Amino acid sequence: MAAVRRQARRHGEPTRSGGFDRPLVLAALALLGIGVVMVASTSVAVAEKYSVGEWHFLSRHVIFVLLGLGLAAGFQWIDTRWLETTGRWCLVASLFLLALVFVPGLGVTVNGAQRWINLGITRFQAVEAVKLLIILYVAGYLAQRPMLSTAGFAETLKPLLVGALLAAVLLQQPDMGSAMVILAIIGGMVWLAGAAWKYLTLLGLSALPLVTFAALEPYRFRRIAILGDPFSDPYNAGFQLVQALIAVGRGQVTGVGLGSSVQKLFYLPEAHTDFIFAILAEELGLIGILAVLALFGVLVFRIFRIGLKAQRAERPFPAFVAFGVGLWLGLQALVSIGVNLGVLPTKGLTLPLVSAGGSSLMMTLAALGLVLRIGWELDRAELARPRRRKEWAA
Repeated sequence: MAAVRRQARRHGEPTRSGGFDRPLVLAALALLGIGVVMVASTSVAVAEKYSVGEWHFLSRHVIFVLLGLGLAAGFQWIDTRWLETTGRWCLVASLFLLALVFVPGLGVTVNGAQRWINLGITRFQAVEAVKLLIILYVAGYLAQRPMLSTAGFAETLKPLLVGALLAAVLLQQPDMGSAMVILAIIGGMVWLAGAAWKYLTLLGLSALPLVTFAALEPYRFRRIAILGDPFSDPYNAGFQLVQALIAVGRGQVTGVGLGSSVQKLFYLPEAHTDFIFAILAEELGLIGILAVLALFGVLVFRIFRIGLKAQRAERPFPAFVAFGVGLWLGLQALVSIGVNLGVLPTKGLTLPLVSAGGSSLMMTLAALGLVLRIGWELDRAELARPRRRKEWAA
């Protein structure tokens, strides 16, 4: 096999594995490994609460990891030039998936939120697929408008209106956290496309009243109001945040030791999903926090590097897809960590690749598989270029 690869490189032929970004893959695998360990640590108490086997949630998590890796591998065989033609269908599919959660008998309500689709053997959170689908749609839209910096207001407005429509549907579920992430992803992609600052500023200011109105929903307002002093109401509005801060504080520099968390023992709700980072901070301390932050830094940096490489190769669609995925994972990780550290109001967002949550895990790995495909295509084009030059010279 090694001889075949050397022969392929000698003749300018791309190899299947040659285009994989190793730092990106290693960072993703490291985060997956940390996730498996932390889900194992945090889910035993949750399993006892629901009277299931102690490794029930861990086994489910591992199954979803394997399914996600399968999706990532599947994207290695999808040509991005074909994906570029599916933009409108991606938008239609996004609206369809978000509408399915409201269908009686199909939509599932958990803790007052109607965000899941019942698939029989499991549930699927529609918005996780929508994040990837909307990135594909906006990337296709922007790829057809290379001069967005000189385009009119209407050209800048269209993708943001799509984002506003999706956000309006998500607020009915309700899921303000995902709505804000999707709007931020689209806004970031439009900004990276070179949209005029005056238009972006105007649109941002016009959106403030809508965001403020949504935030004034009583339970959301309580979360925002309690952020400055959660200990003023430690048993009601500030309960989750207080328990998360106690967990982070107990961790100090080196942590209390893997598996030794006290807060996961029914004190901190959703310890294996939304608040897994707080338990990680308790058990692994500041060292664990810095390690996770560094891994996410490497992951997002390498994704954006692939996007910039595609941009230099004058392939706008793959470039914007990579930028969108980088914004998605970076922003969601930032919000999730911010919530766990008490910097942002409590939101139901998972920590990508780490938290338990099959829908998020599978779609995140699928998105990373797509980014790796983009990197492979770019490397293949670079390897083929010297051979073409030799053929032209001959």
